[in-house]
Formats: sequence, structure tokens, C-alpha cells
Amino acid sequence: MSSPIQASASYSHETSASAATVWAFFEDVQLWKDWNAGVYSCVLEGPFIQGVWMTMVLPDQQVIKSQLVEVNAPIGFTDETVLGDVTVRVKHEIIALPNGNHSIVYSIDVTGEDAEDICAQVSSDFPDVLHALVVLAESTLSV
Repeated sequence: MSSPIQASASYSHETSASAATVWAFFEDVQLWKDWNAGVYSCVLEGPFIQGVWMTMVLPDQQVIKSQLVEVNAPIGFTDETVLGDVTVRVKHEIIALPNGNHSIVYSIDVTGEDAEDICAQVSSDFPDVLHALVVLAESTLSV
């Protein structure tokens, strides 16, 4: 029996932080480790624009190369990681809400062998990551 070759998931968290504040955290990839426990370090190989590559080191020292395939400042970006025959795309969006707050949305789409398992594994910490980002972004409101 073959494994599903496409899987997706989406997670969101509401924040009172402005879109500009959240966007600043997205753009500063060197500080992703401050709010994403799944990142040991991250370096962007140029400006935060479409086509630029980044190198992320995970806590277990695994190195992941990803490319910014869409950048729509200040409302979102998508990065893509290709691992053999598997492609992982993660879209990061900042959506204005009617109450004046914003929703930060992470959507993941995986294609390739064992996509369902990979999708679940990669996105398993997204709720915690979003929560940590919101806490940090909102803490700048009182500074």
C-alpha cells in the first residue's frame, strides 16, 4: 500500500500586535531561534525577497536549505524546501481581523512519498511556535 503523496494543514493564532511588528519578526531570520524552539540558527543569503535562499540549522544540527518563493511584505511569505522527491511549502500570513487584531496563519503543503507523515512531523510544533511569536510580538507593545 502506498503512502499519500500530498498533505496539508493550517494553524493560526490571534494577536493584538500590528502587522508591521509581526512582519519585523518574520524578516529577522537570525532571531527566529528566539521564538521557534525548532530553530537553532537561520541565515538568509541576501535580502528578504523572493528567490533568496536561507540555511536553517535545527536543534539536532540537521541543516535545511529553503528558498523564499513568495514574499508579499508586510502580509506574508512562503518558503519551500526540497528534500529529494519531497517538497515542503510553508506559507506564513498576517491577516487583519475586523476587531483590529491580526491572525498569524501557518499553512503547510507537502508533496511526495509519505507526505502525510512529513506534514504532521514538520507542523507538529506550529501551535507552539505561533504562541511564542505572539507572546514576543505582544511584549513589544508594552516596551
